[in-house]
Amino acid sequence: MIRQPLVVVMGNIDSGKTRTLDTIRRTAVVDSEAGAITQMISSSAISFKTIQKVAGHLLKNQKITLPGLIFLDTPGHAAFSNMRKRGGNLADIAILVIDINEGIKPQTKECIEVLKKYKTPFLISLNKIDKVPGWQDNGGKSILQMIEKQADGVQQNIQNKLYEIVGELFKFGFQAERFDRIDDHTKQIAMVPCSGKFGQGIPELLAVLIGLAQKFLGDELEIDVEAPGKGTILEVKEEKGIGVSLDVIIYEGKLKVNDTIVVGGLYEPVQTKVRGLFLPDEKGKYKAVKEVVGATGVKVVATGIKEVVSGMPLYVANDNVENAKEKIMEEVEEVVIETEGEGIVIKADSLGSLEAVVGMLQEREIPIKKASVGNITKKDIADAESNKDELNRVIMCFNTEGEAPGIKVLKNQVIYQLIEDLEKFREEKEKEIEARALKDIAKPAKVKVLRGCMFRQSNPCVVGVEVLSGTLTPDTELIKTDGSKVGHVKTVELDKKSVKEAEKDKQVAISLPGVTGGRQIQEEDILIVDLSENEFKILKKLKKLLDPEQISLLKELAEIKRKENPLWGV
Repeated sequence: MIRQPLVVVMGNIDSGKTRTLDTIRRTAVVDSEAGAITQMISSSAISFKTIQKVAGHLLKNQKITLPGLIFLDTPGHAAFSNMRKRGGNLADIAILVIDINEGIKPQTKECIEVLKKYKTPFLISLNKIDKVPGWQDNGGKSILQMIEKQADGVQQNIQNKLYEIVGELFKFGFQAERFDRIDDHTKQIAMVPCSGKFGQGIPELLAVLIGLAQKFLGDELEIDVEAPGKGTILEVKEEKGIGVSLDVIIYEGKLKVNDTIVVGGLYEPVQTKVRGLFLPDEKGKYKAVKEVVGATGVKVVATGIKEVVSGMPLYVANDNVENAKEKIMEEVEEVVIETEGEGIVIKADSLGSLEAVVGMLQEREIPIKKASVGNITKKDIADAESNKDELNRVIMCFNTEGEAPGIKVLKNQVIYQLIEDLEKFREEKEKEIEARALKDIAKPAKVKVLRGCMFRQSNPCVVGVEVLSGTLTPDTELIKTDGSKVGHVKTVELDKKSVKEAEKDKQVAISLPGVTGGRQIQEEDILIVDLSENEFKILKKLKKLLDPEQISLLKELAEIKRKENPLWGV
């Protein structure tokens, strides 16, 4: 049996995806007999017969064997990433809604990343064409006729906006073109200009959608309706008169009342029995049913399901519970991460969201210590604290809550922005760490002993010097240009007051305990601040924080040191 493809509508928060989905459903109802659109839990099924009435003239040369389409009713990037099944995403095909006037926004980028990760076929609704300046509803029978009848300036504006989006999509590795200009659907993404508000372009959108589903999904939609059911949890709800229930999409096989099911839980698989199955009627009231087959949205009532979260798998397991538990553990372990190494901690509201966040971080080669579903726990805080690298002392929360004193907690409802928040934090923290490291290391400097400024010969020796380059600070060692040691700078004084540093061209007095003027140090000697090999290597790593003079001084010091040890500082 060929099941209906599962379709998700996704896009930026203000792109009009909800209106587009509502218009698709309303068009189907208006253009067909009563009951042609079936309401199911978290989904709407539109039969092919209804699609033919809406867009049949566009499908007349195609042999369609699909029974129709099921639209998952919770549109958006978050819902898409929540809905996961083994080996990919629950959605078989997607409509990516882009506001033609606004182009690709941050959430649009996130949607594209998710589509790319799951290799989900998709088409693009270029929505809000009615908002293009100068657009007129000119009574054209199709969206192409309407565009052709617009003023030249409006047509050119539409063309420019379309190809700006084509250019942006190319950066993600996708070639796109207006749906009527496509030569090869395997190489190009179809773009359908639309108005989700007024329904213009919706027949073309449905025609392209069912054509793509027919062409690309094929054998993937073949199911055995007598096989044990497999599904994905969309939502966990507590409802009056029913109690805790699961909104489930059954994408394969059959689910019946009294079936033993195994569901993914927060900590381990949950085994329970189906006590009731419910579908809504035309008035939105729940009606009990004995069984359902894929692809179907259904409300499942069972005991012991409070620990279940969205995105978790559900398997019918009447014959082999342990096998079903193993499969679910494998599926969850594909996404959940727990290691002893360094890395950040990730928390998400669902298995699918977690997978999306983990995937994007792995692409950026950011280390992950732990990735799990649910709010922040004491164990999560301990795991984050145990990181030696401060860059990894972070907990990322996607649609989850919790605080962690002393740990950086990043929260966002947009995965793309959450990743950007993390990258910004790591960049700022890295600068802070580098600044601290510089603070604890002697700064490179070169000074010249001034003629006539031997103020005290010994105990301690006090001489006047001019800073030729770099920054001179107390508690540093001085050497001559031949590498011989001079002594330790105890204090630096400017105008008879101690200072923490003296910059280039400053003339200051320095005290050198254990040094005798006229012996270890002479007037007009050139002296360089000495560094340990470890300090030199640290400064070399932090070279981007040094100015050209400081870098030049490091090179000069290295040349002096390598006369005795050729591998010094290497």
